Amino acid sequence: MSQHLDLEEQEQLEELKHFWKQYGNLISWLLIVVMGSYAGWNAYQYWQRSQAAQSSAMYDEVERAALDSDTSKLDRALADMKDKFASTSYAQQAALLAAKTYHDRGNADAAKAALTWVADKSSDQGYQAIARLRLAGELAQAQAYDEAAKQLTGPFPKEFVPLAADRLGDIYLLQGKKAEARAEFEKAYKAFEDQVDYRRLVEVKLNALGVDPKSTTTVGATPAPSASSPEIKK
Repeated sequence: MSQHLDLEEQEQLEELKHFWKQYGNLISWLLIVVMGSYAGWNAYQYWQRSQAAQSSAMYDEVERAALDSDTSKLDRALADMKDKFASTSYAQQAALLAAKTYHDRGNADAAKAALTWVADKSSDQGYQAIARLRLAGELAQAQAYDEAAKQLTGPFPKEFVPLAADRLGDIYLLQGKKAEARAEFEKAYKAFEDQVDYRRLVEVKLNALGVDPKSTTTVGATPAPSASSPEIKK
């Protein structure tokens, strides 16, 4: 019996040796890849946390400069963020905050540059949309209407579509293009949820153009005669 077990063990050992000889290298490489991936993932997570911490601290600098209206310090802090942490959400937020500060200080060129950077470089569609909407406003103020319209005619995330349409309507109205403005305002009105207060503002704009969006008829227009009216019967 003991000898039989010894033979079985020897056979199993031989099979194991054969298996390892055939697949050992493959298994070893797979283990190396798995362990390497795990180590790489941990390193990446550490790098991400480090980036977030450093970019957060630098964002605080941008915020302090904005609160103090110190544009020189703001320029330096924003440049550092764009250079070192361009891929972080803090950099996008910093650029949007800087753009507002520049706008409030009357520096339209710097505001447009900060907004353009977010619109072009951000990987976040929400930040991109905000930047494009604000940039369109800056361009419209500079009477660069065609450039402003271009910022608003591309694709937007669903929640920003009515805002883009409303702003595009404003730009068309500034150009005297009432028909185009009406079409954009109607698009915005339909896209907004009923409970959104901004929808009321769009309704006012449509009313000013002679349109009642609730009935989709032109305000003050004479209704077409029906088939049963005396005029038709005559």
